[in-house]
Amino acid sequence: MRRTQHDGFTLIELLMVVAIIGVIAAIAIPSLLRARLSGNEASAIGSMRSISSAQSAFAASCGSGYYAMALEDLATPPSGGSSFIGPDLSTSSVVKSAYTVTMASDAAAPAFIMACNGAALGTGYHATAIPVTGGGTREFGTNTTGAIYFVALPAAIAITDRAVGAGAPLM
Repeated sequence: MRRTQHDGFTLIELLMVVAIIGVIAAIAIPSLLRARLSGNEASAIGSMRSISSAQSAFAASCGSGYYAMALEDLATPPSGGSSFIGPDLSTSSVVKSAYTVTMASDAAAPAFIMACNGAALGTGYHATAIPVTGGGTREFGTNTTGAIYFVALPAAIAITDRAVGAGAPLM
């Protein structure tokens, strides 16, 4: 006598497993996207804090009370020292965590004042972090005051060395 053995899963059982996985994925994906956006925004805020701290240190130790005019100037170390900012923010218009980070100055310092690393000096600075498409829901900025400001998209942040035309302080 021969015995037939039917081991394995039926089609219905396999379809139920696929349906359960689909429901779990539908619940989890929006949460993961929100977490990614939140992480991108936290990185942008951290970049603004790094720039503000680097500018304070630069002005106090290297710029005779004046500020660096570009991110490259903060990345250039003085002789025998280290740079004021990390390599992740060492170039203009760098994209970091889905945000484009830039820095500029509205006015140059007097030409006879030299920075210890040979950098061009400005009387102030302003930096922004603008999200690439889909990278975040807010724009961030900081300036000579040291405060960090934000504006919700689709509005654009308006910031100069000493004033903020559009943006609220980050609490």
